[in-house]
Amino acid sequence: MDLKKELPAIFENFSEARRNGFITAKILKDNNIPLVGTFCTYMPQEIVMAAGAVVVSLCSTSDETIGEAEIDLPRNLCPLIKSSYGFGKTDKCPYFYFADLIVGETTCDGKKKMYEYLGDFKDVHVMQLPNTQIGEKSYELWKDEVIKLKNIIEKKFALQITEEQIKEAIKLKNRERVALKNFYTLGQLNPPAISGTDILKVVYGATFKFDKEISIKELENITEKVKIEYEEGKRLDSKPRILITGCPIGGASEKVVKAIEDNGAYVVAYENCTVSKANELLVDENKNVYDALAEKYLAIGCSCMSPNLNRIDLLEKMIEEYKVDGVVDVVLQACHTYAVETLSIKRFVSGKHKIPYMAVETDYSQSDVGQLNTRMAAFVEML
Repeated sequence: MDLKKELPAIFENFSEARRNGFITAKILKDNNIPLVGTFCTYMPQEIVMAAGAVVVSLCSTSDETIGEAEIDLPRNLCPLIKSSYGFGKTDKCPYFYFADLIVGETTCDGKKKMYEYLGDFKDVHVMQLPNTQIGEKSYELWKDEVIKLKNIIEKKFALQITEEQIKEAIKLKNRERVALKNFYTLGQLNPPAISGTDILKVVYGATFKFDKEISIKELENITEKVKIEYEEGKRLDSKPRILITGCPIGGASEKVVKAIEDNGAYVVAYENCTVSKANELLVDENKNVYDALAEKYLAIGCSCMSPNLNRIDLLEKMIEEYKVDGVVDVVLQACHTYAVETLSIKRFVSGKHKIPYMAVETDYSQSDVGQLNTRMAAFVEML
């Protein structure tokens, strides 16, 4: 990465990574490198990496194919599920097209039924998540699923994955998590160094950069550049500081971030699995690889878990570290677990911490942009 470039150009480089990654995916396929598609942060990427394969994040954050999906699926279904299926059905997602295997997970009933239909287009393996993170049986179930994934990949690609290969993949993925965390925790600077829009561009874009060594170096360089410019006095104005929690943020749902930042505040922190949920906790490099992977991934604080104490723990930590003035909980329409959980998050944020809280239900269309702007303007004014 050319650090002589202005920061906006560097941010756009990451923003363009998804589109540019299509070409890279084809090159990988032409060189007979296996591609494994995933939708969720629960999928242990280290297993795929240990096989010499590449993990690709599949298209699922746009309303482009939802109309086609609704021919087969109920209209009152979560837009992420409909988008995922629609891109698979229409072949409009090159990542899906080039993927040799799709790995799903039972994070919700809608997704696991959708995966059955997705199997009409691709080879799909579904990992069976426990419903709770509490208890030895949940841990053992998930550890078995991690080992089963290894066996599936070995059979699919006719190879053997050694524990040493998994150890090396764990180290590399941990380095990437550290690089990502060092970047997005720039949001702790007060006044802010960069906007929440630019934080999201980089973190979301990094998921579409397949050479991890290069991606890690780019993340380290951009973090260093932001810090240097901050020390030189290049800072944003002091405005109310917002933390976003809830469903995955990225693609079309970035309209929520835009509405916040267009109406007088900055998003300084993302608790969502797009950012902090996936990267805060590292894999223990000193344990048995399957134990370590099971522990790390099962600890993700998703609303599919009951009780979801890990989400509260992460929010507690982030509210303090990022010195936030308000919390916005983003819920995709028909995402029942996150919708139901808004009550407990409101009680925690507004009750315990006395911080203003707002839940926003949205989809991937642009039809509610006006309403979002009105609500965010009122929320920021209240701050």
